[in-house]
Amino acid sequence: MTNINKTVVVLGATGQQGGSVAAALRADGWVVRAVVRDPSGYRARSLAASGVETVRGDLGDPESLRAAFADTHGVFSVQPNSGQAGAGVTDEDEVRFGTAVADIAERCGVAHLVYSSAVTAGSTTGVDHLDTKSRIEAHVRNLDIASTIIRPATFMELLVTSEIGLDRGHLSFLMRPDQAMQFIAVRDIGRIAAAVFGSPESYAGRTMEIAGDALTGNALAGHLTQAAGRPISYSRLPTTLPAQDEVLSKLEALVDDGRLVGNANLDALRTEFPFLLCFDRWLAGPGAGLLDEALRSTDTAIAPR
Repeated sequence: MTNINKTVVVLGATGQQGGSVAAALRADGWVVRAVVRDPSGYRARSLAASGVETVRGDLGDPESLRAAFADTHGVFSVQPNSGQAGAGVTDEDEVRFGTAVADIAERCGVAHLVYSSAVTAGSTTGVDHLDTKSRIEAHVRNLDIASTIIRPATFMELLVTSEIGLDRGHLSFLMRPDQAMQFIAVRDIGRIAAAVFGSPESYAGRTMEIAGDALTGNALAGHLTQAAGRPISYSRLPTTLPAQDEVLSKLEALVDDGRLVGNANLDALRTEFPFLLCFDRWLAGPGAGLLDEALRSTDTAIAPR
């Protein structure tokens, strides 16, 4: 890789995506600086113990970002959104944070910005926390900074949450039983981001839809049954749920019209990133612990958001 002695700032490093990026960059030999609200918190201390530099900062505090971005090669940008339970942000907050990060990176002379968006970006979906990504993407492209935009597919981790109902032998999700949808392991998002930072000459200016597998609902049930050692059935979310939840109704419509199922070129991606995990390999590896927890869960099943 190039620039091995350079530093990359990772936003959201105490979360799933940012944490995976920080880990992958460290594995590749980068110096990683994580911007965290509370360096004394458990997750921040875990990052520090793994060799990540943690600095106090906040997406709503431009001065803290300017200090964090000084003398860095790259910035990985991901923002909380209103679709995440407990995130405590509005859609306008997300756009303000995402555009500010890009602006400050440009002004600080950051060489490479990697922004994590969504598969639906580029079209108006009517789901506010998805449409925010298109606005941030457009802003990033208008700046004088080398940038790469990645659009991850739906996380494999969402299929084995403790609330999804696997302990009762059933999985319900957004697509029909015979309808394929693309998924990606969060770990692989980090490894792709690390590869992007390692070869800016190959990735600057690119917008990349990324995924590791495409599976129907029935295929998901088959893989889960094999991994769990007990029958797991599949059905689409109950028709009563989307009717009661406007966002879920819109998400199902986006699956039906193809915009949320993902359209990544899996063959090309697997050639470019041979480490990409398919769902069965993920279940046998990084996802094994999550699956075990989900199978033992006693939580009431809820619809994915």
